[in-house]
Amino acid sequence: MGVQKKTRKFATMKRAIKAHDERLKKPSTTKQEKPKEEQLTRQIAQAPSNMFFAANTALGPPYHVLVDTNFVSHAIRAKQDLLTSMMDLLYAKCIPTFSDCTIAELEKLGDKYRLALRVAKDPRWSRLKCSHKGTYADDCIVDRVSKHRIYIVATNDQDLCRRLRKIPGVPIMKVARGKFTIEKLPDALD
Repeated sequence: MGVQKKTRKFATMKRAIKAHDERLKKPSTTKQEKPKEEQLTRQIAQAPSNMFFAANTALGPPYHVLVDTNFVSHAIRAKQDLLTSMMDLLYAKCIPTFSDCTIAELEKLGDKYRLALRVAKDPRWSRLKCSHKGTYADDCIVDRVSKHRIYIVATNDQDLCRRLRKIPGVPIMKVARGKFTIEKLPDALD
C-alpha cells in the first residue's frame, strides 16, 4: 500500500464524529420557564428632562467644577493655576467647588499634600457641605453628581472616571501632559 493511501485512510478515521459529540444529542424542544415569582424585575432610573438627546442643557456658564483630591495635586505638579487653566479650557467663567469630603481627604494625606490643601482651602473657591457619614470623596462626588447634573467633575482618578462615565451627561476634566483636558462636553445646541 502506498504512502498516500495510508494517510488517506488515517485522515478519514480521524474525521469520524465521536459518540459524545454535541451534534449527535437530540435538542430539547421543551424549555422550562421560570415561575413569575423567580423572574427579576429590572429597575431603571428615569433620566432627567434636561438630558434631551444626551446633551446636558443644565450645564452652562458659569460652570461649576467639582474638584477631586488628586486633580489638585496633579495640577500643582503640572504648575497650572486652577482658575485660569479652567477658564482657558472652557472659554467661560468657572467656579471651582470643593466638598467637605475632598478637604478631609487632603487633610488625612498629611504633609506631602499640604500645598494642595492650601490651594483647596482658598477663599475664592466655593465649598459644599456634606451631610453623609464618612469622608470618602469619590462616593460623595458620584452621589452629588447623580442627584444634580450641573457639575463638571475634575479628577485624574481612573476608578472615579469609570464610575462617572456610567452617569449620562457628566463631563470629566483631567490634567494630562501639563494642560487641562475635558471629555464628553456636549456641543453647542442650535
